[in-house]
Amino acid sequence: MIAKVNMFASKKTMNTKTFKFIYWISTGIVSLMMIFSGYSYFTNPEVKHGFTHLGFPDYFRIELAIAKILGAIMLVLPIKILIKEWAYAGFAITFISAFIAHTASGDPISNRIGPIVFLFILALSYFAYHRTKAVIKC
Repeated sequence: MIAKVNMFASKKTMNTKTFKFIYWISTGIVSLMMIFSGYSYFTNPEVKHGFTHLGFPDYFRIELAIAKILGAIMLVLPIKILIKEWAYAGFAITFISAFIAHTASGDPISNRIGPIVFLFILALSYFAYHRTKAVIKC
């Protein structure tokens, strides 16, 4: 009986560690990409031209840069779940919108794949985060 309890406890620990690892790797990738992206929106003239090409006004580039940097910080900080949920939702909308914008403007497939790849990494982070929280509560 004690052996079964110990086996269950070690599985639970392993699952928690595995999901924490998956969460931190996927969240780190998304957060670093969002911070780099937000920084590029401020500093890179090619990105400014890209927004013009997609038909967006210049002020949207600034707003999106600020939102991306703040959202990346919210994903990494140990804060209340509701704020993280808004960050996840905002990034999901951003990735889907980027895919639609690149598709509608006739950009090549290489420009369309990036947002979809990061949407999957974001989903991995989201599910690992919630799985980690569910295992800890048990």
